[in-house]
Amino acid sequence: MPYYTRAGDAGKTGICDQNRISKDSVRIAAIGDIDELNAAIGISRAACDDEPIARILEKIQNDLFVLGADIAAPSGSGYQNMRIGNGHTEWMEKEIDRIAAEIGELRTFILPGGCKMAAKLHLARTVCRRAERSINVLAKTDNVSLAVLPYINRLSSLLFVLARLANKKANIKDIEWTK
Repeated sequence: MPYYTRAGDAGKTGICDQNRISKDSVRIAAIGDIDELNAAIGISRAACDDEPIARILEKIQNDLFVLGADIAAPSGSGYQNMRIGNGHTEWMEKEIDRIAAEIGELRTFILPGGCKMAAKLHLARTVCRRAERSINVLAKTDNVSLAVLPYINRLSSLLFVLARLANKKANIKDIEWTK
């Protein structure tokens, strides 16, 4: 596969349904935010010494490629190779519930931070929220698979509990927000 094709030099890029669209379109902005989220999770994973957390992050990174393909192919376009499904979200819900049982109930807002791993996961969570906003904008103007919005919403929750878990494993207390 070549490192460059020159196909995007005029400001358009190809998407999965074989159409070419402007690189400043809402769809490409959402795909870019998903790509940035994947990179932020990659930074978190590179800093992770905890194998169970690293495995979860690797699965998320792989799923984000599916999400990018899903967004790149408008719902109803006929492209069905890669789609986020309800099973992706259900897997995250099980992980969130499992981790929540380990870290305990949250009774107040906490400041993003703690150990380096948790801080990186909190940053990834904020990038996830931006990607969610981009996808919501896209969904108002164009077709988006119905499973995409619950998936990206749940992902930010998973990143949040993973950050709290990283702090717990590092024996660092979450920093409570004070008014």
